[in-house]
Amino acid sequence: MSLDKLSRTAYNEDHEAFRATVRQFLEKEVAPNAARWAEDGIVPKSIWPKAGEIGMLCPTVPEEYGGLGLDFGYNAIVDEESAYYGRASTGFSLQSDIVTSYIVKYGSEEQKKHWLPKMVSGETITAIAMTEPGTGSDLQGMRTTAKKDGNHYVINGSKTFITNGQNADLILVCVKTDTEVQPAWKGVSIVLVEADREGFQRGRNLDKIGQDEADTSELFFNDVRVPITNCLGEEGQGFIYLMSELPQERLSIAVSAQASAQRAFDDTVEYTRERKAFGKPILDFQNSRFVLADLKAKLQVGWAHLDWALARHMKKELTPEEGAAAKLWHTDLQWEVMDKCLQLFGGSGYMNEYPIARAWRAARVTRIFGGTNEIMKELIGRKL
Repeated sequence: MSLDKLSRTAYNEDHEAFRATVRQFLEKEVAPNAARWAEDGIVPKSIWPKAGEIGMLCPTVPEEYGGLGLDFGYNAIVDEESAYYGRASTGFSLQSDIVTSYIVKYGSEEQKKHWLPKMVSGETITAIAMTEPGTGSDLQGMRTTAKKDGNHYVINGSKTFITNGQNADLILVCVKTDTEVQPAWKGVSIVLVEADREGFQRGRNLDKIGQDEADTSELFFNDVRVPITNCLGEEGQGFIYLMSELPQERLSIAVSAQASAQRAFDDTVEYTRERKAFGKPILDFQNSRFVLADLKAKLQVGWAHLDWALARHMKKELTPEEGAAAKLWHTDLQWEVMDKCLQLFGGSGYMNEYPIARAWRAARVTRIFGGTNEIMKELIGRKL
């Protein structure tokens, strides 16, 4: 089943026309190269302007900054199609779904005019640096600092697990501009750091168990000087900005998780129809049918919930706990689907030459990034 065969309520005809364009691009430019990119450990920068040309990057950017001024549904379609057809973590969603919103909502007019057109075109690749070696979900505990020196900040510290870390031309760095203030979150700011700044250094392209093509990196800041005008929004408001944008990030993760689960399911149905054991297709065994029937029912529920969440988000009504719940539920479902589908592939499922094996490995991190699923439960639980 392709994604356009599903009965969706979140999208209109314009969304679906865009879906066809995105799918064509992914089938031509991404899917055939995914295995090679995984071997290389990085997606080439040359693919970004190609995606920018057809409007795949940052579709929500207002027209006055070079964008299309569209709703988040267009982002979600890129996420769905990328997970289902591209089957490669390109880093597009990090730029479109996460970084773009920070600059559009909190950036100065100068920052928006300078960076957004280049992000839309693919000329500039971005990253956001939150996680540190000793600080994951506890953002208040970050130790990277930005100290004022005249009309500049001097940044010192390190970040890790940063998506687009090797390719990024611009990094939104979460820092402490005040290390004394209590509560600690009031000292957090977001500062834009260009990758050509003296003292900025990329560390290793980290060796992961999945999503091998994604450049996930360590970043180091050694007396990196940037103008105070590089502060995004107001100093000391960074933590509030981060909290306000996390629901969209988590919804984006949920969208990709649901689509990749659907692809794994569809591949498994096809495989069990063709693969025979004891003289008949695996699908003819009751266990196979029951496992797949259970997953099909859950996927059906998942799409209905996702459309509900997307509709709420496009009306600006999705709450932080609803975003957390979407991330929790869809990534848990993704893992259940991946694991049960791999089992139905038998020994073949353990071989990396089969897409199900690569998809299974890639899916493991979704319950960790964007805030661990344990943190999602804590966020939901606080609002009970």
